[in-house]
Amino acid sequence: QVQLVESGGGLVQAGGSLRLSCVASRSLFNIVRMGWYRQTPGKQREMVATITNADNTNYADSVKGRFTISRDNAKNTVYLQMNSLKPEDTAVYYCNAFWGYNYWGQGTQVTVSS
Repeated sequence: QVQLVESGGGLVQAGGSLRLSCVASRSLFNIVRMGWYRQTPGKQREMVATITNADNTNYADSVKGRFTISRDNAKNTVYLQMNSLKPEDTAVYYCNAFWGYNYWGQGTQVTVSS
């Protein structure tokens, strides 16, 4: 089992930056893939960025060049650096860990004002 705790969300103006953190309850070495997803009311949860335990990354087209996912295995933490934020980035952001099963954090709200 994996528990995930996100932090770093908040309110920011368009063009600003935020960094989300996700701390896992176990070592990241054995977790095949970590990722960030987001969801707005009435819409399906969508992938934002993922990173494997081989450090292969994948990004949604809408965030390429603006967001960066990274992991610090020593701290059991995955980060999402979000730059040049847009109002359409407003959502609840969820941390995900795939370890034979999908595990989710409780989510953190990101609000970008225009």
